[in-house]
Amino acid sequence: MTTDFPFDRPLRLGTRNSPLAIAQVKLVAQALCAVHGWREEEHIEIVSVTASGDKVLDRPLAEIGGKALWTKELDGWLYEGKIDAAVHSMKDVETIRPDDLAIVAMLPRADVRDSLIGAASIATIPQNGTFGTSSPRRSAQIKRLRPDLAITLFRGNVATRLGKLKDGVADATLLAAAGLERLDMREIGAPVPPETMLPAPAQGAVGIEILADNSQLRSLLAAIDDDVTSDCVRAERAVLTALGGTCHSPIAALAELEGDMIRLRTEILLPDGTECIAREEHIARGNEAAALAIGRDMLAKASPALRALFEG
Repeated sequence: MTTDFPFDRPLRLGTRNSPLAIAQVKLVAQALCAVHGWREEEHIEIVSVTASGDKVLDRPLAEIGGKALWTKELDGWLYEGKIDAAVHSMKDVETIRPDDLAIVAMLPRADVRDSLIGAASIATIPQNGTFGTSSPRRSAQIKRLRPDLAITLFRGNVATRLGKLKDGVADATLLAAAGLERLDMREIGAPVPPETMLPAPAQGAVGIEILADNSQLRSLLAAIDDDVTSDCVRAERAVLTALGGTCHSPIAALAELEGDMIRLRTEILLPDGTECIAREEHIARGNEAAALAIGRDMLAKASPALRALFEG
């Protein structure tokens, strides 16, 4: 160990054991080494786990425990001291986290868009075709744009879903452009503009979580935090908090910095796409109360059927 490395063993970064998750934790390791002058092979240890959400692929996530299935093993390892920090895709992190855990840094956000695979555009998917997704948001947005399409369940990592598409299980699917980029597969998709399909809250963002009382590690990780990404993602997650949504709830949100303000676009939808409540506001950076108010106002304007999706 070098004299400026503050630990007597490598820093242990926990992650899901998937190709995309491993690619993301390597980005965190590289960022830490670049800013602190550490050597990755000496100072960083990557510890991976097969998350519960990766084990059951034949049912929607909401039926088997929701987003907690992406984080519970890593949470346990943080509490047990098996890892020092957990690296997450922020869109997969539950809205409400334990008080004794803290997301203390986010890498600069990658492409926020969805990429369409299997067709050049949503309009060119075959009439009365089949669309593969496990996302309530993507399903509702596709049904809103193309009510003729049937939805079939697509779960699994990128390779699994691409394999299903190749096997003809569906005519098209959507994957996060950021994930394809991190896997060096960006060329296979056709990015869909946010004006056509607003992305999931926190899509494209990678966050690092630690025990909240670990002030030394908090300080070290703060050096790689991208404050624009953090402010925007926290605004999107504040909308989620106000909505109280679950994995059953079709929610889209995108916050982007414009000047010194955040442009926040949000929408909630019925699963069949026949109702969509959308908002666009400019709020101050760090004003999570304003984002909470937007979420509450959207619910107030929703029909009883749409509101019911956010009431437990």
